[in-house]
Parts: sequence; structure tokens; C-alpha cells
Amino acid sequence: PVNRFCAASNNRTGFLCDDRVTCVPASQVCDRVSNCRRGEDEQEELCGDLPRSLPAHLVFRCSNPAYWVYADQRCNGVNDCGDCSDETGSLAACPPCGSEWWSCSPVLYEYCSCVPRRLCQDGIQHCHSWSDEYIC
Repeated sequence: PVNRFCAASNNRTGFLCDDRVTCVPASQVCDRVSNCRRGEDEQEELCGDLPRSLPAHLVFRCSNPAYWVYADQRCNGVNDCGDCSDETGSLAACPPCGSEWWSCSPVLYEYCSCVPRRLCQDGIQHCHSWSDEYIC
């Protein structure tokens, strides 16, 4: 089997096309849109039995074994697993909030431990402490 691992934009995990140049972000594999010139990112053998048919490097398993997300959705700031296991804890191993994020305990379940700074002082409470409205 061909090694299909590559680093897509923002150093995110990707799928290497047959041309050995094009790197498709993991979450764009098996999305019914051909990103590789010959469509290998949408082939039945790759997409037929998700997530089992995908190479392991494209899959992140949530703490609830019934759920999984694409590897490039891990540490993206959004609660893709539904229980924040893709953003916090030892499974995800995410770095702390970056400069474009505000660290707090969000109320909205879309986020886990960081809220985008663009949401600071927008008149909507995102943190239990209201720190996104008064301090951020």
C-alpha cells in the first residue's frame, strides 16, 4: 500500500493524491467532491466503510467509541466529538489556546476551553464567568 500521509494547510493531517503533490485535508476525503485529479480521494475502497476503510492517520476516535472525526478536526477549537474529547484531555493532546483564542469555561457547547477572540465583547455570553465580555 502507498503511504498517503501528508501535511495540508496549517500543518493539518492530509491525504496524498496519486500525483504525489496534491495534499487533501483529511476532512475533505470521502466528502463526495473529488479533490485529487483522478478522484482517488473518493474511491469506494477508501470511502466504502467509514471510518474502517480510511487510513488510520485520517481518523481521530472520540472518547465515546461510537463517534469519530477526521484527524484535521482535532484541536481546531470546535467541539466536533460532542464531548470535547477532540479538544481537551490526553487523547487529543492539544496545545493551549493560541493568541486568537480566549481561554475560559464556555457556555456554548460548540467550544470547549477556548473561545475565538472575535466573539469577545460581542454582547453574548460564551464563558460561565462572563470574562469574554468584561475582560477579554
